[in-house]
Amino acid sequence: MNDVVVVGAGPVGLLLAAELRLVGVDVTVIERAAARSPHSKALTLHPRSLEVLAMRGLAEPFVREGAPVPTGHYGGLPVRLDFSVLDTRFPYTLVLPQLRTEQLLEERLRALGGEIRWRHRALEVRQDADGAEVDVAGPDGTYTLRTAWVVGCDGAGSAVRTSAGIDFPGTGTTVTGFLGDVVLDAPPSVPSVDSEYGGFLIVPLADGHHRIAGSTRDSLTIPADRPLTFEELRGYVRQVAGTDFGMRAPRWLSRFGNAARQAARYRDGRVLLAGDAAHMHMPMGGQGLNVGLQDAFNLGWKLAAVCQGRAPDGLLDTYHAERHPVGTALLENTQAQTVLGATRTPDVQALRSVFGRLLAAHPAVNRQFAGELSALDVAYPADPAAGRLRACVISPAGRATPGTHARRVAETPTWLRHEDAPAPCDRTHQTPHADPTGDMTQALTGTRAPDLGLDGAPGPSLYPLLADGRFVLLHLGSGGDGPDAAAARAAAGAIAGSPDRIRAVTARPTTTHDGWAGRRTVLVRPDGHVAWDTALSTK
Repeated sequence: MNDVVVVGAGPVGLLLAAELRLVGVDVTVIERAAARSPHSKALTLHPRSLEVLAMRGLAEPFVREGAPVPTGHYGGLPVRLDFSVLDTRFPYTLVLPQLRTEQLLEERLRALGGEIRWRHRALEVRQDADGAEVDVAGPDGTYTLRTAWVVGCDGAGSAVRTSAGIDFPGTGTTVTGFLGDVVLDAPPSVPSVDSEYGGFLIVPLADGHHRIAGSTRDSLTIPADRPLTFEELRGYVRQVAGTDFGMRAPRWLSRFGNAARQAARYRDGRVLLAGDAAHMHMPMGGQGLNVGLQDAFNLGWKLAAVCQGRAPDGLLDTYHAERHPVGTALLENTQAQTVLGATRTPDVQALRSVFGRLLAAHPAVNRQFAGELSALDVAYPADPAAGRLRACVISPAGRATPGTHARRVAETPTWLRHEDAPAPCDRTHQTPHADPTGDMTQALTGTRAPDLGLDGAPGPSLYPLLADGRFVLLHLGSGGDGPDAAAARAAAGAIAGSPDRIRAVTARPTTTHDGWAGRRTVLVRPDGHVAWDTALSTK
């Protein structure tokens, strides 16, 4: 019996399968297509996705081949989002066609011993208490795969989701846009063109083509399934810009719509969903592929832990709890961007002007939207009581006990709790507000860990330490060999399900990041989010 069957060999399925193979989980990937499409729907990797790749030592070829752009867009507004101010090693949008992203991820999967069954289509999924079955139509006929878990990474029309009976509520297409990959003999010097008639983005591609994507008053109501002609594209561009920029040699022409739907649940028993199978939306801001990759990164280590008996299957419920709200926020911001970017009524034109002035005049507003689109601001709540801290110390025996001079320990998230974890103490305190001086005043639990520079560690910074998919227990400063450190290692091993799934490192921080001043011990999950942290002793 297979451990996991992944349906879909797009970027989401590939990354998920690679994460499973990294720790030795048996995985079968099936894909209904005969080969990869030469046309890339997505073109961009955002900062958090590049961090995800960096945590597995994979970012370098992507960065080498892609083109960095230090900005992003919101609803096609002329005022751009400034990614250069973000606290990351990758403060930019990386332009890289989806085809190349998939090829690099497939290389990773194959290097880990994984394979893809091309022209194998999932027909039906059934499940029982002990596993699931996937009926598959392949080149040599139909067959059935018996597996412990099935993950649908098979797009918005997911056969897995439909077969499992998971609802996909939302709204249908009401407006459409156009897309074309063409050669421009006289391309504009700006990334977008806007007028009362409509607007479009222009993205230069490495092979001399340009991607043009946008909408006009005339294009909005044309059905998404009606083929786009070259003359139509040229006409739309001329209507907005007064020129076609020497447009010629169309390679790919398409339309897209603003349907917005989200799976009611990301887990149904032994069936899970990720990427477009879990959420679909207007392609505004280049977020779909990125959110899908981050779905896979969240799910991968959890599913591996369950498959290998290191965690109960209830851990998989936290995948929905953590990622479903991210998908909801994705639909909300893309729907807002659709209003700004795809309609051209006088009211919307006024809204665009007001919104553009806000982004230009208020760096904090610009930073907020940049943080949302880049996904650097995604944080997972510890649990419904995440606004409280436990005031306790961990005894040498690994049990939590009350203390007068207490070390603040973030309340253990629900996903960490099981019978071997340290017991909470009784005294609770409200989480203090953040202090602009950077002192430790609130828990890091659930937040994204930056690529903290480290002196004395096996690598120069945190992310390389995550390359093998283990938890990383950071002792920041001295004291990595004391009784408290031993207790922390025991607690971390219980959380990870096995002591060998923890990498303990004692090092001195060499970079500064908001909220990290004064941290003493931090446990970082395999996906780069903080599991729990402690600070220096305080009254």
